[in-house]
Amino acid sequence: MHTCTSLLSTLSAGDHDKALAALYALDGQPSSLDAARTRAIHVVQAFQDAFQPGDAPAALFSGPGRTEIGGNHTDHQHGHVLCGSVDMDMLACAAPNGKNVIRVLSEGYPALEVELDSLLPREEERNGSAALVRGVAAKLKELGYPLLGFDAYVTSTVLSGSGLSSSAAYEVLIGNILNHFCCQGKLDPVTIAKVGQYAENVYFGKPCGLMDQMGSSVGCAVAIDFNDPTDPVVTRVDYDFAHSGHTLCIVDTASSHGDLTDDYADITREMGAVAAFFGKQLLREVPEADFRASLPALREKCGDRAVLRALHFYDDDRRAVEEAEALQAGDFDRFLTLVNASGISSALHLQNTWSISDPKQQAIPIALARGKELLDGKGAIRVHGGGFAGTIQAFVPNERVALFRAGMEALFGAGHCHLLHIRPQGGCVVVA
Repeated sequence: MHTCTSLLSTLSAGDHDKALAALYALDGQPSSLDAARTRAIHVVQAFQDAFQPGDAPAALFSGPGRTEIGGNHTDHQHGHVLCGSVDMDMLACAAPNGKNVIRVLSEGYPALEVELDSLLPREEERNGSAALVRGVAAKLKELGYPLLGFDAYVTSTVLSGSGLSSSAAYEVLIGNILNHFCCQGKLDPVTIAKVGQYAENVYFGKPCGLMDQMGSSVGCAVAIDFNDPTDPVVTRVDYDFAHSGHTLCIVDTASSHGDLTDDYADITREMGAVAAFFGKQLLREVPEADFRASLPALREKCGDRAVLRALHFYDDDRRAVEEAEALQAGDFDRFLTLVNASGISSALHLQNTWSISDPKQQAIPIALARGKELLDGKGAIRVHGGGFAGTIQAFVPNERVALFRAGMEALFGAGHCHLLHIRPQGGCVVVA
């Protein structure tokens, strides 16, 4: 058990380098470990300066961002997905404060306070961080755990609007802090993910699925079957991406997700219309053979775009399973082939690389076209996340990373191509 003073001392002495390297130095470079150590020391010092915790037991916590690897827009039809936690994260130093309040100071943002004697949702907090904190605390209280107030200082490298899911990272971070101080570490990563989803659905006001929280909480690559979304089947895929000979690149195309609600809703609505043709609510409930046998009637009833989007669901649902199997078998070439196929399906069938409401803005197709040229038949590339704007994902051979990054940043600006790693650990206590 550490105080802030002892955390600073042991971090500076390198006593926690192994724990830090496992999360932040996945490229094996000494400079990455140095940067991780410096960042951890900064967080602890900033926490001490902000809250003056004295001898309270302090610890470091991490909530990572997540990347969708396979299964593009399959989760809302209760299909399969493949996702993973990345080495961009939210890092916090926290300690109990002896009060009935949670106080969080996130670097660059106003401080927030959540009183633990009143945990009902508040309309004025919707779409804000306080709602997520209150929601996570409320769910843990409902599960029967006594709550204790704590203070936390948070810094983040999870890019807002990047498709890496900063809200899930925040929920998983708060869940791990409360799990450590209030639950004696009894909550497993899947439960923490479900608690985070509850907070986002009920308190924050976003009806998200569970993929983002699972990808952040569980760690490494995670295959998820959402056939029963209240009890999804979660399988950890322990493939060592660091030895694949490829680097995961997320390219921010500097295009906004704003005003795209209707585009996202249309995907769910049109897939639902195809399912309704068969008297079902979800495509997962419709046998693929029945769907394919009814294509002429479906075209007339639902329209061609709906049929194409349903076709994407069946193909990408199957691909997500096959991608996980390829990784488990150590067949990275097969995995890359499937990722490329998913990207083509998203562009041609799902049609989520640009919005018909703004046809002049086609940053995702531009990025994909230029990225394919830079890859020159190697690696894999696809739209990342919800689509229509935002980011693309590429698995780039290590020898082409510098060329790929330079080409992408020539298009979108310096700092818009991010080199990430699938980290083996999800949300966690880094040092206690």
